[in-house]
Amino acid sequence: MGSPCISLGYSDIEATDAVFLFGHNMAETQTVLWMRVLDRIHGPNPPRIVAVDPRTTKVAEAARAAGGVHLAPLPGTNQALMNALTREVIHNGWLDEDYIAAHTLGFDELKATVEPCTPEHAAGICRVPAEDIRRAAQIFGTCERVLSTVLQGFFQSHQATAPSCAVNNLHLLRGMLGRPGCGILQMNGQPTAQNTRECGSDGDLPGFRNWDNPDHVRQLADLWNVDPMIIPHWAPPTHAMQIWRYCEQGSIGLLWISGTNPAVSLPELPRIRKILEQDSLFTIVQDGFLTETARYADVVLPAALWGEKQGTFTNVNRTVHLSDKAVEPPGQARSDLDIWLDYARRMDFRDKDGAPLIKWSDPQGAFEAWKECTRGRMVDYTGLTYDKLRGGSGVPWPVNEEAPEGTDRLYTDADFPTHPDICETYGHDLLTGGVLSAQEYRAKNPGGRAFLKAAAYVPPPESPGEDYPFALTTGRTVYHFHTRTKTGRSRPLRRAASGVWVELSVGDARRLGVREGDLVRLESPRGAMQAPVRVGRGRDGVVFTPFHYGYWDQPGTGAAPGDDPRAANELTITEWEPVSKQPLYKTGAVRVTKIAEATGPSPAPTTTASAPADPDSVPPTVGGPDAEVREHPHAGEPPQPARAPEETAGRPGSGGTTASAIGQED
Repeated sequence: MGSPCISLGYSDIEATDAVFLFGHNMAETQTVLWMRVLDRIHGPNPPRIVAVDPRTTKVAEAARAAGGVHLAPLPGTNQALMNALTREVIHNGWLDEDYIAAHTLGFDELKATVEPCTPEHAAGICRVPAEDIRRAAQIFGTCERVLSTVLQGFFQSHQATAPSCAVNNLHLLRGMLGRPGCGILQMNGQPTAQNTRECGSDGDLPGFRNWDNPDHVRQLADLWNVDPMIIPHWAPPTHAMQIWRYCEQGSIGLLWISGTNPAVSLPELPRIRKILEQDSLFTIVQDGFLTETARYADVVLPAALWGEKQGTFTNVNRTVHLSDKAVEPPGQARSDLDIWLDYARRMDFRDKDGAPLIKWSDPQGAFEAWKECTRGRMVDYTGLTYDKLRGGSGVPWPVNEEAPEGTDRLYTDADFPTHPDICETYGHDLLTGGVLSAQEYRAKNPGGRAFLKAAAYVPPPESPGEDYPFALTTGRTVYHFHTRTKTGRSRPLRRAASGVWVELSVGDARRLGVREGDLVRLESPRGAMQAPVRVGRGRDGVVFTPFHYGYWDQPGTGAAPGDDPRAANELTITEWEPVSKQPLYKTGAVRVTKIAEATGPSPAPTTTASAPADPDSVPPTVGGPDAEVREHPHAGEPPQPARAPEETAGRPGSGGTTASAIGQED
């Protein structure tokens, strides 16, 4: 649609007739938003719910209970399912033909692409009943107002961009954008991930500018008073997975890692550790805790956390919030902004007139500079101030003279930011990731119309077979966030989900001869992990394990597995989606081997999608929502490593350096 932003607000949940959740376990990833959905489900005129997820999540349970549908496709087959849903909508005439003709491009190609994809065809690929596909399509095609959400179940899977675009297609086919109760929440996995895209932190240009548009490059050059050639625009942006490949090849000699923990969160961890151990790679880690990654660093810069610094963040629905500093950071920790400003000063970065490149020195100054960067763009912040943001619970952009109080809903006029002079990208081939040229894009003459993007289903790069007979999928539990650098230090959360587990279906557990709590080893062509079994409610042939668990609270170096590998990403594949560049965390094959009898139930929570198939066989979870919470210390709990400022970090055994955030004078 020309720009990576959300067109609606959370309040549209109150106005919709149906909620479709595509690869989105909202009950464990956006719990507050899920409460709003539950309020609708249990209130008057409840919406129909359709959940697309290979696991039996709380969302899937709610869908069934509310007269909706749970579609549980095999991992890696989302596009086959989406093409079948699209075909059903088209074949049954559930279309807004006037809207399609006036505001979209590509309908004929889309119709031809999905024509062979009958529900029966998709059922053979996805292992989903054809009748369930028809029921879901009927709900989408006949409800007056439909709201869809999309998250990592699509984004981190094979062909991630194509099925995500297919959700857009369905809404465009029915004209369900820009009006109450209608639209798409292409969700984020992290707070203010929306703003990282707006600012260009993913490698694109700030303000949703197009790296391949010379006018956009010139706008930034004029704003910053620099030569346009200084701004990277000679090739598509370098994505994170490619950066690691360059490190592996020796093309990059210095790697600065800020606020992320790739020694747990990236795929194929044996490879990542090998890269971090290279003598030719100088690694800086900027973090609030001594993470697994920080233990490989040559220098650790202790950074302040949320609440210890000031700044704004932007929700997925474009709502901008101000977060004021509540307390001073401990020890030598400094805010990320202070660290980067100090670095820029020491590097003596200058504009083309010889003046300092960075003209501001505090968070509010940075915000004012960012506002100017957004002026005239779709993501216009120019009407916002810190005082305005302190006056309520947030303001959705664009905020400018035309919309001084913000904008709740975009595309009310069905005018999309696809004009060649304003669009963020000229687009990609969904199968290969190939970039369209400006000439190819202009030839399409979009003129404010949205693109209906078509793509055939292709099999994933790795599927179950004789040696590795199970499909692997990884994901979250509600009790932890990412690699547990914060949540793992909370006693109630640790008690609720104290360690990793492996979920097997009842049928698979029976065939393998394993019971609840038995210790099993998962192996892929890349690595192995071991964990107790949860005999759960999943589908046969699919293994699930949470990705949160690493090694910082384990005996040994705190960075590598030793004799007890437990990180899910020991198994995952070094492949990425050709358009989005997201790693394929939910595509891969494993085998399962029992290695020890159970000494008790697995640590999997009983209050989540990881609930046991036999609820009476496992004690209820202690420590989280719907469970008792005890604050007294518990024998055998993992230790709580201190914040990075109090620790020495470095490659295991190398005696690395903890710097004062380059804060002490030379």
